[in-house]
Amino acid sequence: MQFKIENGALVCKRQGETLRIEAWGQDALRVRATMFPAFSGQDWALTEPVPAGTATVEMGEQELREGDGSFHKYPLATVTNGRLSVTVNHGGVMTFYRDGKKILREHYRNYGPSITKESHCLKVVNREWVPYVGGDYKLTVRFEPNDGEKIFGMGQYQQPYMDMKGCVLEMAQKNSQTTVPFMVSSLGYGMLWNNPAVGRVSFGKNLTEWEAACCKDMDYWITAADDPKGILKNYTQVTGRAPMMPETAMGFWQCKLRYRTQEEVLTVARRYKELGIQLDVIVIDFFHWTVQGDWKFDTKYWPDPKAMIEELHSMGIRVMVSVWPSVDRRSENFYEMSECGMLIRTERGAMQTYDYQGDCVQIDPTNPETREYVWQKCKEHYYDLGIDYFWLDNSEPDLTKYDFDNFRYHIGPALECSNIYPQWYSRTYDEPMRALGVQPVNLLRSGWAGSQKYGKVLWSGDVPSTWESLRDPLQAGLNLGLAGIPWWNTDIGGFMEGNVFDPAFKELLVRWYEWAAFQPVMRLHGDREPFTIPALDDRDWGGGYLHTGQDNEMWSYGEDVYRIMRKYYELRRSMKPYISKIFAEAHENGSPLMRAMFYEFPDDDKCWELTDQYMFGPEYLVAPVLEAGAETRKVYLPEGTWQDTRNGETLEGGREITAAAPLDSIPVFRRITK
Repeated sequence: MQFKIENGALVCKRQGETLRIEAWGQDALRVRATMFPAFSGQDWALTEPVPAGTATVEMGEQELREGDGSFHKYPLATVTNGRLSVTVNHGGVMTFYRDGKKILREHYRNYGPSITKESHCLKVVNREWVPYVGGDYKLTVRFEPNDGEKIFGMGQYQQPYMDMKGCVLEMAQKNSQTTVPFMVSSLGYGMLWNNPAVGRVSFGKNLTEWEAACCKDMDYWITAADDPKGILKNYTQVTGRAPMMPETAMGFWQCKLRYRTQEEVLTVARRYKELGIQLDVIVIDFFHWTVQGDWKFDTKYWPDPKAMIEELHSMGIRVMVSVWPSVDRRSENFYEMSECGMLIRTERGAMQTYDYQGDCVQIDPTNPETREYVWQKCKEHYYDLGIDYFWLDNSEPDLTKYDFDNFRYHIGPALECSNIYPQWYSRTYDEPMRALGVQPVNLLRSGWAGSQKYGKVLWSGDVPSTWESLRDPLQAGLNLGLAGIPWWNTDIGGFMEGNVFDPAFKELLVRWYEWAAFQPVMRLHGDREPFTIPALDDRDWGGGYLHTGQDNEMWSYGEDVYRIMRKYYELRRSMKPYISKIFAEAHENGSPLMRAMFYEFPDDDKCWELTDQYMFGPEYLVAPVLEAGAETRKVYLPEGTWQDTRNGETLEGGREITAAAPLDSIPVFRRITK
């Protein structure tokens, strides 16, 4: 291994690989390696300017025992930036330390001098580059596991496990699965896998492996801090922080699949106004358009959208409209976009990537010309009419089949970069809206590292209306916040399979709604059954032919349900100053609004085990009711004094209690500071 110092960074070369380690932000290091003559130059999620590196690089030696029992001295390099340091030995194996205590070491099991304390003949190396003929590499990076370590973050996965230790995670964007490859360790460090390639991470008991199916560089970033709050602060300093959410979007959002006409939208809005309920946002969902890729209203059912929007604005309601990245071959824009290279390309077979309600190909937002073209269409047909926000649905993008090896983007093959697609898609709208002086609040179904800075609200995807799907998004939302994305919500009641006449569904809906009052965004949405409402016409295109679900407004489920919904609507409005305060925290230091219990109580071992309750900001402990028929639930109160927000009762913490939870009540406790 050859060591040298280059512009304050340690550069190491061995067997064709170049390794570079440098300071990158507070108590943090960026680690890159490549088998090419030079690095690709991509910063991916590390978009924010950071102060010039102040790392200390030291060259030294270590004495190791040889196979014959003798000792020999080998070169050893150390890079230190604040509380984080790393040593690189003569075999290129790295070991990371926080305040001098080992937190992470690469896994190496190969024959030779004692590169690690355990040399074997297994021929397993720490960084394995497998070349493709004439092209890039498949990369596997291996680390030793730490017994007793807990791992959180990584985005949104539909599973019951919040602690990722022992889990195998596919790193690929899919509907309801959002890969944000940043992990928070209970050992006081965080690590960003700064690589948008399709891949996999295994947090095994015996081995940790990060895999990229196709890449030019290894690139990861690691930081150290006292607690998760410090880790998130350092991480969002280098990847960006969420902007400040406008107060006009902090209340209640009304949505359903789907409002088919402008009169349906206005009828709903007028009814809410009559009831004295202030809508912050009303959402116009998909197939209000002619065909996918036209990005405009079907004038047959939306004859005067400008007048509609003006009336909604007069009621203080912002208007969001759904746009999709898919372009139907029948679209007036398809030929031009195809000829100009603005669509995803297929490597083989037919040029088709999506077949829902049409023969479609998705746009390629990694191409700046695509972003400009799509924004100009949406500006002309939506924004200039007064539309405030955009629902960027199918933003993974959704694909007919996830054959990532068959797709190619402007910046490279999908295997190499497709995980960053939703980030670039959000930038299609965020950047021009900011240039017009508007703070975007756009709704997306997917994201990647750094997406938080692009004015996006991410939601849990098209999950079914089941108790399991109520429970799983809770851990998903908490882990997404720990991965740096604080603006999040769910479809209240789940998206699919909810029968409006079923008492069991009404119970689920109520419990979901109560929980949503303590989410960053409170949005009522769903495709409600039974599907007995006929289409408006028999065309196979346009705004009238597709089905609509049953009514999904606060009053749609009977007086008892309405009474509970109204109660929690009023509670949400009363909390607006507090909600504004915690949105400001997200903007200032990267803290999520929904916080895992250990985020606020890192010294309480019990809090590292809890997955079914959380802190909403620093003050409110929220314990959603997650079981059918439940009238009580267990709640753990950390040390301190707590007040039951429902009856004012004061309780001492450091213990588990049984909290009452009748159907019209969710256990929420306020932390009392002395």
